[in-house]
Amino acid sequence: MPGMGTSARWVLPLCWTAVLLDGFDLVVLGTVLPVLLEDGVWGMTPASASLVSTVGLLGMMIGALVIGTLTDLVGRRRVLVLSVAGFSVFTALCAVAPSMLVFGLLRFLAGLGLGGCLPTAITLVTEFARGDRRSSATTTIMTGYHVGAVLTALLGLLLIPGLGWRTMFVAGALPALVLVPLMVRYLPESRVFTAQTRVQARDSIATLFRGGMAVSTIAFWVASFLGLILVYGLNTWLPQIMRAAGYPLGASLGLLLTLNVGAVLGLVAGGRVADRAGVKGSTVFWFLAAAVLLALLSVRLPAAGLYAAVLMAGFFVFSAQTLVYAFVGRAYPAASRATGLGWTTGIGRIGAITGPLLGGALLTAGIAYPWGFYAFGAISALAAVAIAAAARPAADSPAPGSEHEVTAGRG
Repeated sequence: MPGMGTSARWVLPLCWTAVLLDGFDLVVLGTVLPVLLEDGVWGMTPASASLVSTVGLLGMMIGALVIGTLTDLVGRRRVLVLSVAGFSVFTALCAVAPSMLVFGLLRFLAGLGLGGCLPTAITLVTEFARGDRRSSATTTIMTGYHVGAVLTALLGLLLIPGLGWRTMFVAGALPALVLVPLMVRYLPESRVFTAQTRVQARDSIATLFRGGMAVSTIAFWVASFLGLILVYGLNTWLPQIMRAAGYPLGASLGLLLTLNVGAVLGLVAGGRVADRAGVKGSTVFWFLAAAVLLALLSVRLPAAGLYAAVLMAGFFVFSAQTLVYAFVGRAYPAASRATGLGWTTGIGRIGAITGPLLGGALLTAGIAYPWGFYAFGAISALAAVAIAAAARPAADSPAPGSEHEVTAGRG
């Protein structure tokens, strides 16, 4: 392995790319669902489509809870490599699924790796970041999540009409053929992790409730649960909700693309604001702004106004959820940081399950437009209340042994 200084410069790009593939999975089901439903593939209905989405998200929840904790026990590097390799293999196999049962099983197995990828990548980047740039380091890596979502929406427009929906899963798995070997060769282990005395899993979890952290831990879980209702509800069902409102498929996918472009812009801005103004207050503001903009989407607007409103909704909705992760990364000590992120994202995955179920129920009832946007707006406002209950994090001082070689702006 190259020297640590050289290896450290690989942390941000490699973790960013891993999160990009996670972002692909965020949108791919929403991209192919209209085709699966319209063509009656495997006799799929909105109810069965919600079930398939749910089992994949259940895998992510289990992966986040188990692998996030495992990361604090065996190391960040090893866990991240195995997570990326695992979810890429099972994503590729989705392309040849012969039935809805097999398709759902493969989505569950891919979800196990996907669930472990995000908290591990955030933890690794946080531990290589300068103390005064940890929020922007988290939001920078999460731009990969939404760049992946944007690329997936574009691929859906380009590939599905001519080559069919199965090609989307092949396209999502191919980058791992390059990424995994690069990670094996260049991704370093965090010195913050190696400097820690190894702890038992139960001790790492117990730390989340010690030292006055119990209220904050519950607040993080509630906010993540609500935030992921928004992220997954919108990314899974926005195209279908807009079709219910009378928009054609192309325009609906274009709005999904716009939503995630707004997310990338919001992440770039959100991390910098949080580093300067404080992560707690910034997260509360972001959720409140998202609530207003989601409610605005219930109003019929001219085309330009609609795209602008969707762009700004994406700007605040998705970066608000990422600021929760930045908050968590600064709230816990290094020995339980990945556990804290793993449990926050894992509990949050219950919201990721609830979001598609909520959207499917509203569509089945025929009231997704406009009432879905009122519901999403109220959920965002509740997330702001939850974050307001969390303790403000102490000023971050550089951790002993921290490399400080990765910042939000460069690798």
